[in-house]
Amino acid sequence: MATNDEELRKLLVEIRLMEGSANILQSRLNIISAALGETIIATNALEGVKVRLKGTEMLVPVGAGSFLRAELSDVERVITGVGAGVCIEKNVESSIADLKERRAELEKSSESLQRQLSQLLVSIDNSKSRLSQLIQQRTGQPSGTS
Repeated sequence: MATNDEELRKLLVEIRLMEGSANILQSRLNIISAALGETIIATNALEGVKVRLKGTEMLVPVGAGSFLRAELSDVERVITGVGAGVCIEKNVESSIADLKERRAELEKSSESLQRQLSQLLVSIDNSKSRLSQLIQQRTGQPSGTS
């Protein structure tokens, strides 16, 4: 009976650890999803701006559903983030290429995390099934009956 109790405790701890890891993976997926959405929006915005003429009036979002009216003064160069809070001026085509590359990297990371999460969820289900079997054995109920 002692080994059964030890295995029960071990499985419970294992399940809790795996659930914690699953939550972390899900949080990472959410962050990547948000970054991916931002990257897609930025790419689409730059694609739209590159065909506009200098002086074209546009609305610039400032947050909370608010916008400023602005005129494009330069449609050939943009200031783009390169990481760690650093921004540089680049031509539109180069910025679009960088954003597309960033999008591909984010999609690759997302796919990898999704695979890891799926594998972890299968392991959690397997451990929960084993835990259920051990509990049934402990209470004397035959396995597979309700």
